[in-house]
Amino acid sequence: MAAPTQTKFFPDLLFFLSVALLLTSAVSAYEFRVGGPRGWTKPTGDELGNYNHWATKNRFHVGDSLYFKYENDSVLVVNKNAYKECNTTDPQLKFVDGNTTFRFDRHGYFYFISGKPGHCEAGERLIVRVMVHSEVMPGAAPSSQPGGGSANTESGAALKTTTAASVLMAALGSLFAISQFS
Repeated sequence: MAAPTQTKFFPDLLFFLSVALLLTSAVSAYEFRVGGPRGWTKPTGDELGNYNHWATKNRFHVGDSLYFKYENDSVLVVNKNAYKECNTTDPQLKFVDGNTTFRFDRHGYFYFISGKPGHCEAGERLIVRVMVHSEVMPGAAPSSQPGGGSANTESGAALKTTTAASVLMAALGSLFAISQFS
């Protein structure tokens, strides 16, 4: 039996790694719907604190995004002090279109408040802590899915179908199998 040829191995490796990286970038982000079906609205009654309570049940990473659906309102991205004081006078960003998608471009804390008078004081505000992806931090444990590991329709989180590691392992496994039979 002849020895397998190595000339096709490297082009195949390059192809599979390219596909794995492409798939990884396509499936590694979530879009979270703020407020679930009700959207970004002024809380009433016992709902006070519901936005921050919801945020603590989810894990946010760089590349994920928040989707705000609202009417006759706005979304302001503010600093910590403006968040605490519900100060709407000097936001970092202001959105008024009723369909806002905000993508996290860094890790750390993000502060959101309503721009409509009285709404922030009534609880229409949100703090989000964005984590560093485990792929970025060597030795870090993989992150869990949003909402405790299950598809959470109330949060509107998109279900992640695979992780970067599993895509890469599948590609390398396929490449190994192909090279054995070439």
